[in-house]
Amino acid sequence: MNKKELSIDDIMCMEQRYRAAFINSLGGFKSVALVGTRSAGGQTNLAIFNSLFHLGANPPLFGFVVRPDSVERHTLANILETGQFTVNHIRPDFYRQAHQTSARYGADASEFEAVGLTELYRNGWQAPFVAESEVQIAGELVRRVDIAENGAIILVCKILFVSVPETCLQPDGYIDLEAAGTVTCSGLDSYHTTNRLARLSYAKPDIDPIEIAVTNGG
Repeated sequence: MNKKELSIDDIMCMEQRYRAAFINSLGGFKSVALVGTRSAGGQTNLAIFNSLFHLGANPPLFGFVVRPDSVERHTLANILETGQFTVNHIRPDFYRQAHQTSARYGADASEFEAVGLTELYRNGWQAPFVAESEVQIAGELVRRVDIAENGAIILVCKILFVSVPETCLQPDGYIDLEAAGTVTCSGLDSYHTTNRLARLSYAKPDIDPIEIAVTNGG
């Protein structure tokens, strides 16, 4: 297969949207999820993010990236105001609605209503979950980190509540996201279902890993 080689000068000469699509594709397949928030005044918001990443399990922390707040960022504003939000995995039966939440709706519009997804409230949590999602997380803001180089913002967050299908939870704690129907993405706008090759045992020097069975019903 012929390859195209590009220097940083070549990349910086690209048209802006072309460069954004190119760079966003380079990292490979990514987590994609819907983040649900609610303002102190009660206005709900739902937005798609493909920048969530694991930070640690003790305590359970994760983060995600928000683009520079040079324009209105309703998700960011609501999280900074209330400290609460939800993360909801996307399934094949509503990925189009999830993608539509990236449209620039006004602050007085709820993307839940606009795209036809259902608000769900549980455990006294102020922020709405997506009822159609199989894997749901309640997150609390821990820290905002501003990136000086480009104005992006990293939100460091704590997991306070999780809802997953019992049939997807394995005996060793592994969540079978493929069985849950979780969608992944590449670039800014390409959505994918997954096909697991194998789970492999913990790697040790000079020992070939063995395949770990994934069971139905955990």
